[in-house]
Amino acid sequence: MQLPHTAARNIVTLALSEDAAADDVTTRWSVAPRQWATAVIITRQPGLAAGMPLAAEVYARIGDETRIDESVPDGTRLEANDVLARVSGPAHQIITGERTVLNLLQRLCGIATLTDRYVAAVRDLPVRVLDTRKTAPGLRLLDKYAVAAGGGHNHRLDLGTMVLLKENHIAAAGGVTAAIDSIRKNMASEGKTLAIEVEVATLAQTREALRAEPSWIMLDNMTVPQLAEAVRLRRELAPDSDIKLEASGTITLDGLRAVAETGVDAVSVGALTHSAPAMDLSMLLSISPF
Repeated sequence: MQLPHTAARNIVTLALSEDAAADDVTTRWSVAPRQWATAVIITRQPGLAAGMPLAAEVYARIGDETRIDESVPDGTRLEANDVLARVSGPAHQIITGERTVLNLLQRLCGIATLTDRYVAAVRDLPVRVLDTRKTAPGLRLLDKYAVAAGGGHNHRLDLGTMVLLKENHIAAAGGVTAAIDSIRKNMASEGKTLAIEVEVATLAQTREALRAEPSWIMLDNMTVPQLAEAVRLRRELAPDSDIKLEASGTITLDGLRAVAETGVDAVSVGALTHSAPAMDLSMLLSISPF
């Protein structure tokens, strides 16, 4: 996934507005307007870099004299006290943008770092680690970009990208088969072709879904033995199909490998974006002659 530049610009604009960066009274009243400075953004813990172009985007909005002189590429492995970026420019501009830059980078680096841990745990298995739509409102594209930087796979971007029949859709439609039939009928009437995924919670629903042949079946909150049985059922009921099986439902890092070893094609993990700890970052400023 490429950095979503339009979304990044919009998010930076909103973040600076939220912080009232145009009226930073503390900096305006304490820092000389022509004081020149350099700064480094450093890590306080190991992790993975993500979102580094956002730093330049922030400072481009604050003033045209501040620049990022150097930064590490996204996906770079970092140790504690590594330098992520070097900044130079008027001190008041650097300080005004400091918190916005750190807030964005600590979130995205944190997501990439957690994703990398999940991916590493099953790197030798033919399974993909997927993200979900459990992202921070307004930050969807950046959150998913960070997952990709950490080696994970972006699955469903939004409600219009693909069909995902969840339990409430299925209940309202009258069952798994009825829901899939309704989707196909209405999709055809609109002249569209989208992948269909259906969520199932039981092996009986899994059998029904396999017979309906969607693109994906989400196996929700199933035990490891149930997941293994779902994989077996696919071999039995749909041996020549391309149906993908996705395990989902509060899958922890400790439990990930056992789930992956059942033979499912993918494991979706909401925690990658809704519970990733922020990476501890700092900005250190040095004053120099202008």
